[in-house]
Amino acid sequence: MSFLSQYPVRSLARYQQHLLGLRHSFSSTSGRRKDDPNLDSQEGLQREIEGPEIKPGVLGPLARPLGVTERPTTILKTRTQKVKELITDSDARMAHRRHLIKEVGKGYYYDMNMTRKHGGKTWIAPKALIREDKALYLPNIKGKSIDTSEEKNTTTMCYGRVTVLAMLGTRMSEVHVKGFVDPTNERYASHPLYQFVQVNLQENMLKSLLVKIFISSLRGVIPAAQHPTYLVSSQNMEYVRDALGMTNSKVGYVFLIDENLKIRWGGCADATPEEAMALETCTGVLLKRAEKTTGLHAGNKKQSEKQMPPIE
Repeated sequence: MSFLSQYPVRSLARYQQHLLGLRHSFSSTSGRRKDDPNLDSQEGLQREIEGPEIKPGVLGPLARPLGVTERPTTILKTRTQKVKELITDSDARMAHRRHLIKEVGKGYYYDMNMTRKHGGKTWIAPKALIREDKALYLPNIKGKSIDTSEEKNTTTMCYGRVTVLAMLGTRMSEVHVKGFVDPTNERYASHPLYQFVQVNLQENMLKSLLVKIFISSLRGVIPAAQHPTYLVSSQNMEYVRDALGMTNSKVGYVFLIDENLKIRWGGCADATPEEAMALETCTGVLLKRAEKTTGLHAGNKKQSEKQMPPIE
């Protein structure tokens, strides 16, 4: 009896059919796995956590003035006025619509994911001041100071002074701000026309509540001289974030404000030595111009306290 006689042709054919069936079964299983909604939801969650694909690119300089076109005011619009504005102003409606579409397209972890690209930095700070005729205004931001818990606003605080204003809300943003402002504060802290304002912005209600609870610990960390100009704010900034270039809530932003409430310089995320030097230089230029306008200088501190408008 030959070896092949033990395996008739019928048996070989059945074996081939069995292998073909296993292949079809495996293919159909793979197809079901791809179409499985549970699998899709898991992959979707993973993609949301990991964020969009980050492609390396060259970081460019600040390409536009930062701020809003309307001069800030401390008078708040009522809900009725806001609704009426949306009804009558087509530009306001379109801006509102564009904002909603943009926000819907963002995932929950979007800001954190974008810190993987250049550490969340979106532009290189300019080396010189933004021209006054091109500069835009800092919108009014209100908050409570950590020394007396009195409500203050940036429009009143910054008018008539040269202000370095820092926007922060996370521990990482505090490190970013420190890298920008330390040389400038060290050089100009005693100047009567200079001030450093910090806004701890917590738009999330729970985080805002936690910051208010632990405000006493903030007083222990922040130098006493900065308490009157350190504000804790829960103001909704969603409609002015893009105008201010504050596209990532996880990083810190620094703005140089002139005595007319215009943003003349801006920086974000990790400061390079060149950017920190640019802030110091630009602040000095504004202070010299303000000295000529007001007749005050660094040696006239007592006189400045009488002539300058009160911070509060």
